[in-house]
Amino acid sequence: MSGFKSDFLQILSERGFIHQISDESGLDAQLARESTTCYIGFDATAPSLHAGSLVQIMLLYWFQQTGHRPIALMGGGTTLIGDPSGRDESRQLLTGERIEENKRGIRRVFSKFLDFEETGGKAIMTDNAEWLLELKYVDFLREYGRHFSVNQMLARDSVKLRLEREQHLSFLEFNYMILQAYDYVELNKRYDCRLQMGGSDQWGNIVSGIDLGRRAGTPELFALTTPLLSTSSGAKMGKTADGAVWLEDDMLPAYDYWQYWRNAEDGDVARFMKLFTTLPLDEIARYAALEGAELNEAKKVLATEATAMVHGREKAEQAAETARKTFEEGVASGDLPTVTVSAAELDEGIGLLVLMVRADLAASNGEARRHIKGGAVRINDEQVGDERLSVTGAMRDGDGVIKLSLGKKKHVLVKAG
Repeated sequence: MSGFKSDFLQILSERGFIHQISDESGLDAQLARESTTCYIGFDATAPSLHAGSLVQIMLLYWFQQTGHRPIALMGGGTTLIGDPSGRDESRQLLTGERIEENKRGIRRVFSKFLDFEETGGKAIMTDNAEWLLELKYVDFLREYGRHFSVNQMLARDSVKLRLEREQHLSFLEFNYMILQAYDYVELNKRYDCRLQMGGSDQWGNIVSGIDLGRRAGTPELFALTTPLLSTSSGAKMGKTADGAVWLEDDMLPAYDYWQYWRNAEDGDVARFMKLFTTLPLDEIARYAALEGAELNEAKKVLATEATAMVHGREKAEQAAETARKTFEEGVASGDLPTVTVSAAELDEGIGLLVLMVRADLAASNGEARRHIKGGAVRINDEQVGDERLSVTGAMRDGDGVIKLSLGKKKHVLVKAG
């Protein structure tokens, strides 16, 4: 279906967010008729969210921007179990204390995209631990468990694929889809929630919630999923060789975040602009028409706009300027990542291998040695070929820093402390 009546679905359609909708015409009519409540669930498995969650975050952002009420549901209860979707092995079980700590970090991420009730907006953040941890097991089974067919549960991809690969699936994980379905019914009761969204790997779980709602007497519930996203070369979104692309400054500096988007593959630039920025579509179309060296300018725009969504406009433009000075003028900017070495160490001399590990330019001395032998390491823009080199204070430039580089795109300033 195209030409949606509701602003929300029209935006999602134009920007490439939609994979499946349970009832397109019904959902479109609902959203066009009145302000509606939707939710997406996020289990608190890490102290922040990374770029792989951005598609879902942007769904909630656009939902609120078009006049509706989004719910960011924290999985304080379901995190205790672990979602088996898309995994070949069980997730590590976390303590309640660790989950609470993770939730605080995740909330900070959402506050950059959504206006919550307590700050004068409409968005809601709640936690399924509020109702899941209070359930009486036998009562729950009698009222809701009877509505679930084990045959259908075994046919869900999250279960079927694990069994086909003969990978262990615990009874604990097997319950996950039941609890997620119950979340949907509970949110409908509490907030009149009519729509659940998620990645395409969540389709079976979401549809189970719709079916449970129908049996439990809720109004019609809807499902919308997005495509599972990867780069043009097939790499997973939100991951690099150096680890996750976190959405918090203390876990990944704004400059490194900017660089992640600046390094997007050519074939991804326009698509990522549609998904991860709010740039108008006609402007994106102009960037999409660029080729060759001109496409680098589009990548810089993508990087700055995507970074502004997460870190704010000031830090995004600061990161862009740092990159310009570093790569176009060869200037070591004070906004680059830094590592502090004691003055005594610099006076005595610190081994280059040790310094690269400390600066997170290598995971081990062996990896650092390979980079040096490959000609990828520079000090103050001069290539270094001696793995036994000692870095000393005498190498500091006029600003009192030493610029340590790996390749063309990774730079760290070494400062005396």
